Parts: sequence; C-alpha cells; structure tokens
Amino acid sequence: MGFSPDWLALREPVDHASRDAGLLAQAVACARGQVVVDLGSGTGSTARAFGDAGCKWRFVDGDAALLDIAQAQHPGSEQVFFDLRDIDKLSLDDVGLVTASALLDLMPLAWITALARKLQSAGVPFYAALNYNGKMHWSPPHEADADVTDAFNAHQRTDKGIGPALGPTAAKAAADVLTKHGFDVHLGDSPWQLNGAAAPLHDELLMGIGAAAAEAGFAQAQAWTADRRASVAQTAGYIGHTDIFAVPRGLGE
Repeated sequence: MGFSPDWLALREPVDHASRDAGLLAQAVACARGQVVVDLGSGTGSTARAFGDAGCKWRFVDGDAALLDIAQAQHPGSEQVFFDLRDIDKLSLDDVGLVTASALLDLMPLAWITALARKLQSAGVPFYAALNYNGKMHWSPPHEADADVTDAFNAHQRTDKGIGPALGPTAAKAAADVLTKHGFDVHLGDSPWQLNGAAAPLHDELLMGIGAAAAEAGFAQAQAWTADRRASVAQTAGYIGHTDIFAVPRGLGE
C-alpha cells in the first residue's frame, strides 16, 4: 500500500486543485489552533493544502522515508511511524481534527468502522479528501473505456494488505458509518480533471489503470493503455473523487 515520493509529488498540484473548496474551508476553520492527525500522511500534502491554518500537524504513516520528507518540509511538525492496520491503538487524546487523503478507498469496512468508533469516542471531526468513487471517462472516447473502468473498479476492491478494500464505494460507506456513529456528514465532489498540462501525471495514471485492469482479467488492457498513452497530450481525463467532512452532532452548539 506504499507510494513513491515521485508519484506523490506528481499528483499533488492536481490534488490541491481538485479538493472541494467548501469542505476544505470548513476543515481549515476547524483545524485552527488544534492538533491535526493526518492518517497516511505521505510527505504532508494535506498540510500544504491547508496553508497557514495555524494548526499543529501530527503526520502518521508507515513509511519512514515519507515521514522524513514531511519533517523536512514542515519544521515543527510531529512524525509518528505507525502501522495503520492497528488503528485501534492510535491515540486521539489531544486532537482537534483527523484528516486523510486518498486513503479510505484502500481500506475495508471494518477499518473505517473502527476509525469511526475512535472518532466518536474522542468527539473529533474528520476530513477525508480525494476518495476514488468509481467514475472515469475520457475525451475523445475509446471503445474499451467502460471495460477498463469496470476492471479497474474490481481491482480497487481487492485486499491492499488490510482486508478487501471498499474501493469506489468507500465514500458512501464511510458516510453511512459516520452517520450511524453520531456525525453530521457533508460530501463534495473532487474530481481530477486532466488536460494536456497534466500529461505527465495522466501518463503515469494510465499505466497504473491499465496494469490494474490487466490484473483484474481484462485482456485488452495493454492495448488500451498503449492507445491512450499515444495521445495523452491531446486527451482530457476525468477521474472521480469524493471528499468527506464529518462533525460530531452537537459540537460547537
């Protein structure tokens, strides 16, 4: 479930442009003056999306090299080397907000339920951005687009090392779980809208999508990938994501 620093750097500008602005603003307002735990933090992209929010970042990740980068880019932050499979062991005693980006779609329902219980017990809001929602399309279209999307979505539901992932159903499942655990849940769209300026990211993405579709059994995945990559600079791509901001009912009343 690890990611390279190069991939994270490549996607960061599009991630920042894609976040739902309203939900991001609510999360930033919630974070001011608070300790913020960023789950699966990588190099600290969420903190950079928040800008000068006046909060204290606690980066939580199982990749020590990524945490070193986060520390270098965010002096004064705290780094916690942590296996996210042990979410029940994570302390939220002094925390005002928990965040995550591009994480929930990798997780099983049991993990999200365990996190919701912890958030409920601690009375802490939760902001989770850029959860893949299963929607992909391109212009101009290719005859295999729908089959690739179906195969990729099936691959997204496979085990990423912690149990069968929710994949494209993650945002809805998380919203349902958080609602049942006493949160008011707000959703927003955060699609990647890729054009020629994002061709390097788009090209890397196409290779990943094609490889996943092939692993899921789509025989024409390699040909689709080659066709798409050959015209990537002239292609517009839409990769759907959903953002979540969940606040314990009654907080601040």
